Amino acid sequence: MNFFEHQDQARAASRRMLLLFALAVVAVVLAVDVVLIVAAGLTDKKAGALAVQPGVLAAASLITLSVIGGASMFKIALLRGGGGTVARQLGATPVPAQTTNFAWKRLRNVVEEIAIASGVPVPEIFVLEREEGINAFAAGYTPADAAVTVTQGALNKLTRDELQGVIAHEFSHILNGDMRLNIRLMGVVFGILVIGIAGRKILENAGGRNSKNSGGVLAFGLALLVIGYVGMFCGRLIKASISRSREYLADASAVQFTRQSLGIAGALKKIGALAEGSKLARSETEEVAHMLFGDGVGYSALMATHPPVVERIRRLEPRFDPRELEDLARAWSAPRHSDDPESPEASIAGFVPALAAGGVGRPSHSAPLPAATASVRLNAGAVASQVGNPASDDYRAANTIAHDISASLREAAQDSQRAIPLVFALAMDGEAGLRAAQLEQLGRFYDAVVRDQVEALVGELATLHPMQRLPLAALAFPVLRRRPRPELQRFLIALNRLVQADGRVGLPEYCLVKLIGVQVMDALDPSRARVAGSRKLPQCAAELIALFAVVAEYGHDDRTAAERAFRLGLGEVLPNAPAAYAPPAEWSLALDRALPVLDQLQPAGKELVVRGLTRAISEDGRVAVAEAELLRVVCAALHCPLPPLLQQS
Repeated sequence: MNFFEHQDQARAASRRMLLLFALAVVAVVLAVDVVLIVAAGLTDKKAGALAVQPGVLAAASLITLSVIGGASMFKIALLRGGGGTVARQLGATPVPAQTTNFAWKRLRNVVEEIAIASGVPVPEIFVLEREEGINAFAAGYTPADAAVTVTQGALNKLTRDELQGVIAHEFSHILNGDMRLNIRLMGVVFGILVIGIAGRKILENAGGRNSKNSGGVLAFGLALLVIGYVGMFCGRLIKASISRSREYLADASAVQFTRQSLGIAGALKKIGALAEGSKLARSETEEVAHMLFGDGVGYSALMATHPPVVERIRRLEPRFDPRELEDLARAWSAPRHSDDPESPEASIAGFVPALAAGGVGRPSHSAPLPAATASVRLNAGAVASQVGNPASDDYRAANTIAHDISASLREAAQDSQRAIPLVFALAMDGEAGLRAAQLEQLGRFYDAVVRDQVEALVGELATLHPMQRLPLAALAFPVLRRRPRPELQRFLIALNRLVQADGRVGLPEYCLVKLIGVQVMDALDPSRARVAGSRKLPQCAAELIALFAVVAEYGHDDRTAAERAFRLGLGEVLPNAPAAYAPPAEWSLALDRALPVLDQLQPAGKELVVRGLTRAISEDGRVAVAEAELLRVVCAALHCPLPPLLQQS
């Protein structure tokens, strides 16, 4: 199942969730009506059920519906801030970009590498410091506002390979639309549970009272609590119905990404073997149970949001013997600090088991970067299947891209004072005269300190490989997204003016500005960021023609080859369109108009667009880095994240 099929499945799951929610609301309303009828019968035994007038039942039902609907909308509105909001509500601690904590730094390295390999912005990173269970979750509406949270137990007990498997599992949820569904599910379930929560609070506050009326208050609270159990039962059924199958898919995606099952299987074995397992101590765990890597609550089989751990391991290792868990439990009965924290058996926090548990060395994750222009032919179908579906080659490429960037540039990307000047420096022209005009334009928005920082960074960026430009900007994104809205708006305006200072926009500059712009706008208003639309390809014919004309023109040296590429690519999406090849004069404006419309396409339509674009840029057998970056940025604007290395034939 590829990215686009996952998107369709997520939409189907949303529809199923709404249906189940409606049925759950009906069950809660009926429970309220039954309580009223029983109370009336106890009060007036002669009249019995007739003691409740139909109007009273109707009013009670309307009030119940209003409470449930209002609570759901309130919760969803509360979570509009994105994944970081969910993490902070659970008491998670953000991991600073320039942390000196050994374990947190290794965690950040793993997350950054996987983000680059996945073609998405680096998410916010959090740690649940007081949780000893092994667990993690990803939350947010879109990749641009995602947050990844891991427990301290995961850092203390998981090796780097195992943490990579867990993070890859969570990135699968980020890429496949599960996060947006999970946020909505939190709001829906909260609405169902709110009546029971109110009943529990009433019982807690009225329990110590000695007044004559406390009995009535307790009875009312108890009735609400009973109704709440109906809601809780329904809510857990909804979460179980939607979550379990998606956990298997995320496990499989993590294996495909890291190309080894030992990492994620090792994490699951430790969950099954160690006393803490994946349980979380916080009372709020109920709300996020469906988002976690492992079962954080301990549900019964009927209500379980996750498949059994042993079953998940067996899907990864068919010959797995559960007796291995006993050996693993003995080995980790008394962990100790490792003399070599970089050894394959050491956890992220530098602990090793008291007894040797066996293990394998971590494979070397490195791959040379291609030349700026490579004579290769891309496989259109394979590139489309890469969207939201990175593999181990992408991880190795990301490792090279990230770690070959100089330490000083990485520090600048993670520095709150230098991240914005770094992005400006990436947009600067190589010619001194044009660069002076750009700096003059920048002076209209920022002071001399920022301009000096930009000039200092330009020289250092001269040795950067072209494939490292956008990943370096991605490393700066976690710092950018934390800036106030007015500052981000000024930043985007200044960045656009900067690349237009000489009256023309080059392809590398456009790619940088467009990618940053899409990600920043998604982060500013994550709940409105589009993931899967409803438009069909013929409805977007004008935008598709403009897009393919621009891509064909910039990928070929002569008009004949460009026209051939245009027709070949457009034929994938609009086979019978009688379109003439006519590149727009203002190509950047044409793309800016076309991409928001194409973002509203159905997932299947977006898949054909990616296939067509790949055929267009690879028609002549030569793919420049600039062409590949344009394809990647177009995909980002369509919310179809593409890994750094494109699949060749």
